[in-house]
Formats: sequence, C-alpha cells, structure tokens
Amino acid sequence: MFVTFEGPEGSGKSSQIVLLASFLQENGFTVVRTREPGGTPIGNEIRACVHNVANTAMTPVAEMLLYSASRAQHVGELIRPSLTAGKIVLCDRFADSTIAYQGYGRGLDLAQLHQVTQIATGGLQPDLTFLLDIDVEVGLARRTGGGLEMNRLDLETVQFHQRVRDGYHRLAATDPFRWVIVDGERPLPIIQKELQTELVTRLKQKIST
Repeated sequence: MFVTFEGPEGSGKSSQIVLLASFLQENGFTVVRTREPGGTPIGNEIRACVHNVANTAMTPVAEMLLYSASRAQHVGELIRPSLTAGKIVLCDRFADSTIAYQGYGRGLDLAQLHQVTQIATGGLQPDLTFLLDIDVEVGLARRTGGGLEMNRLDLETVQFHQRVRDGYHRLAATDPFRWVIVDGERPLPIIQKELQTELVTRLKQKIST
C-alpha cells in the first residue's frame, strides 16, 4: 500500500510519519519510510541543489524538472520495488506537491505538469493521501520557531504558501476517496490516532478486495 502525506510547511508530516511507521511495525507490517525530494542517493543530491537558498537564479521550470527527476529515480529505485515486495510505503510528499507548489504556487501550466508527472511516476498513484492542513502563517511560525533549517521554498512569501494550500484543497476535491483532510493544528497524539484509524480501515478494505 502506498500512502503519501501532503500539506503546507510546518504541518507536522514528518513527525506523524515516524509515529505511524512505528505503529504499523508494532502490528506486524513491513514499512518503508521515505520522502521527496530524496529517498535515494541521487534524489538526495537533487534535494540539496533544489533546496539550497543560494540558488536564487533557479527558474520555476528548472525547479519543477529537478523535483520530477528526483521522483522518477525514487519511483524506479525504491517505491515500486517496495510495493512489489508487499511493503507499506509511507512517503513525505509525492507528485501532488509538484502540482500544488509549482502549479498553483508558481503558476506553471497544470496540464503540462500532469504530463511531466505522468512520465516521472510511470502512472503510479498513492492508494491514500493524508493532507495535514494548517493555517499558512501558523505553519511557517512552527518552522521558524522550531529552529528547523529553512529551504528556498520555506522562504517564499505568505501569498505563495497560501496559493499552495488552496491548490491542495482543489486537488483533494477532485478525488475525495484518495484524499483525507486532517486538521494539523490539533495536538500531535490526536492527529496520530486519526491517521491510525483511517489507515487501518483502508488496509482492511484492501485485504478484503
């Protein structure tokens, strides 16, 4: 089963994935925890380039293609083989991030983005996507207040991040079965319990079909 986690900056995705992976492992599942961009040695090199705050000259198209290149390697080297082996893959961001950030955020053509994404993923789509939703300014304050390293996209304007958040909601509205919108401003344990409950339900449905 392929489960992805999306959301604005500071939504708590990474923390929730760690807890959810532990929960699944304790219940006998084999779990692969990964992230985008990255997930592979080549992907991590691309991540360092695309997130480097010194790369101010990077164009939106170059940015999008770098994310897509990392994704193509990620799918081919790690995600598909893991799914074929019957493992549960938990991924911090996937192709929806490109549509939200480079499409709705940067304003790149959505039809072209979907075409590039189709190539990069080979048509692979998540079985379930959790959208950890949070007010943009609250999320950015979490990032800066938590002393976390800030990348190029973190440093974009509030208006940019609002467009990204709006984009996520538009994406979720197109496929309400795959997407589960979760209020990311609640305490971490409450959110985690909701994620566990939803995922267990989906796993039971998958096993029974």
